[in-house]
Amino acid sequence: MDRIKVASVQMEHRDGDKDYNLSVVEKFSVKAAAQGAVAVAFPECCISSYMHLEGLTRPELEALADEVPGGGSVDALRDIASAHKIHVLAGLLEIDRTENNALYNTYVAVSPDCKITRYRKLHPFVHPQLSAGSEFVLWDIEGWKASVLICYDSNLVENWRILELRGAQLVFAPHQTGGFDIPCAGMGKIAPELWRNRASNPAAIRAEITGPKGMAWLKKWLPCRAYDSGAYVVFSNGVGVDGPQEVRVGCSMIANPHGIVIAETSALGDAMVVAELDSAELELNLGKSHSSARRPELYAELAEGSSAATKQKRDEIRKKLGVDLG
Repeated sequence: MDRIKVASVQMEHRDGDKDYNLSVVEKFSVKAAAQGAVAVAFPECCISSYMHLEGLTRPELEALADEVPGGGSVDALRDIASAHKIHVLAGLLEIDRTENNALYNTYVAVSPDCKITRYRKLHPFVHPQLSAGSEFVLWDIEGWKASVLICYDSNLVENWRILELRGAQLVFAPHQTGGFDIPCAGMGKIAPELWRNRASNPAAIRAEITGPKGMAWLKKWLPCRAYDSGAYVVFSNGVGVDGPQEVRVGCSMIANPHGIVIAETSALGDAMVVAELDSAELELNLGKSHSSARRPELYAELAEGSSAATKQKRDEIRKKLGVDLG
């Protein structure tokens, strides 16, 4: 299709309550389909929960996780996609029985005809029992070449360049982000009390969500990813309290290949945005023009060195910044 509509949802998941979280997925899938969207995207780990995983034992993680395909949550996504004739994309905790019960932070895309696409986060956090994915994934959504990068994966520009070189036109970026205790770029922790008191004092939490801890920070880098790669980017984030101490900022948005945000929300709760994508924008944009001038013979050192443990490197930086790592 030359033009398609897609939807991006932000939601406050309940820790470990897969039935409730799936009910939210279904509710917004119905709304997205009614508005003519061919696909609806939800946040990282929105089915299983995210920060809540940090405190679970290995047996508890395995009990919460789903097989892909075959798990109950994946079957539920299949039923939603089939019933409402829409591509449904959502994050969950995966267990792979064929890999000695390896656990992954996984994003699942289910088509209306029940085809399942799986992507495993390349740079997982939260729990040392999570294994890292090792593959980039591309698939078809109504004639568009789609791909995904989960949260921290979006921070490495090399990942975006690989997707561009492989022809990605529509990149989904599911997150659980914002409100971090890192004193960089204006970031900082958001007090959970502000979120819990949002009904009586909405101005206080809105200032945090739209300011440098939230939307202002996101707009420093997210539109640049779309601009540089010449692709549409669909950002879906958690919102509200995530685990015992962190507040996610939501601010789900869709950016076009010019790095222009064409749909966004700053709602203080579950919300959805919908945008129409035009394939003509995929060819006539500056990002594609710039990357066409690449000189690969100069870039060999980008592939040198050894893989780093993401959490270890992140914590080293946090320590230098004076952040209490507990």
